[in-house]
Amino acid sequence: MGDRGLPRRTLLRAGAVTGLGAAGAVTALAGGSPVLAAEGATGRGGTSASGAGAAGQAGGAGSTLEFGRGGAGGSVASSLADAHRAALTNLFDVNTVPYDPATYDRTGLMSDPPGVFIRAGGGYEQPWTRDASVNTWNAASSLSPGPARNTLWSVVDRQDDGSLIVLQDNQWWDQIIWAVAAWHHYRVTGDRAFLTDAYATAVHTLRRNRAEHYNARYGLFEGPAFMQDGIAGYPSPPYDPDNDSSFVLDHPDTDKLMSLSTNCLYHAGYLACAAMAEEKGERREAAKLRAEAARLRRTVNARLWRPEAGTYGYFLHGIGERVGRLEPYEEAGGLALAVLCGVASPAHTRSVLARTHREPHGVVNVWPHFPRFDDAHPGRHNVTVWPMVVAMWGHAAAAGGRTDLLAEALKDVAGLVAGDGHFWELYNARSGAPDGGWQVGHAWDSQPDQTWSATGCLRMIHRGLFGIRHERTGLRLTPSLPSGWGPVTLRGFPYRRAVLDITLEGAGRRVTSATMDGHRLRTVPADLRGRHRIRVELA
Repeated sequence: MGDRGLPRRTLLRAGAVTGLGAAGAVTALAGGSPVLAAEGATGRGGTSASGAGAAGQAGGAGSTLEFGRGGAGGSVASSLADAHRAALTNLFDVNTVPYDPATYDRTGLMSDPPGVFIRAGGGYEQPWTRDASVNTWNAASSLSPGPARNTLWSVVDRQDDGSLIVLQDNQWWDQIIWAVAAWHHYRVTGDRAFLTDAYATAVHTLRRNRAEHYNARYGLFEGPAFMQDGIAGYPSPPYDPDNDSSFVLDHPDTDKLMSLSTNCLYHAGYLACAAMAEEKGERREAAKLRAEAARLRRTVNARLWRPEAGTYGYFLHGIGERVGRLEPYEEAGGLALAVLCGVASPAHTRSVLARTHREPHGVVNVWPHFPRFDDAHPGRHNVTVWPMVVAMWGHAAAAGGRTDLLAEALKDVAGLVAGDGHFWELYNARSGAPDGGWQVGHAWDSQPDQTWSATGCLRMIHRGLFGIRHERTGLRLTPSLPSGWGPVTLRGFPYRRAVLDITLEGAGRRVTSATMDGHRLRTVPADLRGRHRIRVELA
């Protein structure tokens, strides 16, 4: 980050920055093959607007990751358990903070208690649209639903006519991820009041962006890549070497790019809006939204897939001398989102997972180096390791059946954190040291205690390793346990008004036995209360 542009910084003024202790706070759209059917209670009504009740509100801060003897090869087990603890400290103790209602509660929908939200990190005092959405989608809605709800509303505006819309600023291309995060938050909590306002917000935002940023000629949404708000994330053109601005939109024709990651998120946004419409009883509107999603999915696969390489390209130029040209670079975040957002077919998923490049400390934002960068001077948004991107990639690997790649990604992130016990914004892909990379002629800092680096680690553990999938009607488990890693237990995981201790044994993805409290487990129902022990055996 650090390239967000002045209008967004002006709009989102800094709130309070003092972190709250966990006690003080009291606070995928795609996955593997179904194992535990999502049946049980519907979750409609009965859940408080602030989240999942007392058990879910505070329970996430005290969860632990525990390996049995020999699990994950000893030292790896220790580093993963340490990374899990560090991620919870980052989320609850460092980055859950008080906010100024006059600055952030433009909707009137934030609540006190809990009176806190989740900022972007130690170097970023605001929540930001992209970070707010990613952090709630990654882990915060599950572990800290009240602050997560406040965080989502903190980046929404109520207009003069009373309508709700995601904040309109100079980074319009990332707004649609809010809809994805909002639908996930509803699936986690069952909060009907939240759903009503979230649906209105998401649909209004989607319609505005389609009207202003949809390229009818190519059938794709325009805008830079989801993660790359800095010009270091792009080749030349569109990078203009005579322009010393780091912000992508300050360089010519960048507003007309059509990128993989952004269009995958629009596909997920359409599906999220369709799911919310269906939940609201608007079946005709839901069908229209799903049809638009299908049309976009076909277009992405027709225009951005590179059959000769067996993977997707990075972006299409929408204007200028290269109009219509597909840049062949690998965008790791976009490739992960193609899998997680349901754009990639099973065959495309297998091909992408088999071919994506990895540097010694993880997959990188964009591969390979652009000509102006190299190993000694890596581009800030080019060949550098952002733990959040590695986490998306690890989750995509689990969703695509590559347990080995999930293990690799988990070890990559745990290894980075092991250096000092903190989650930095980005790291050098070769040395593994915190490194902000190069951009517009000089080295940049990597910011400390980056929230989405931490919640990304939690995402890989919860949704990759343990396969926790929140559905509207209950909880599904589709674990991916690497060979030699079991047994492993996630203890104290909050689910609405229940707390779960989940143990995985064996290895692989095929469930041979699943029990809860010693009884055969068919579902984890949404109306479950109290503490329960789940044991899943895999082969």
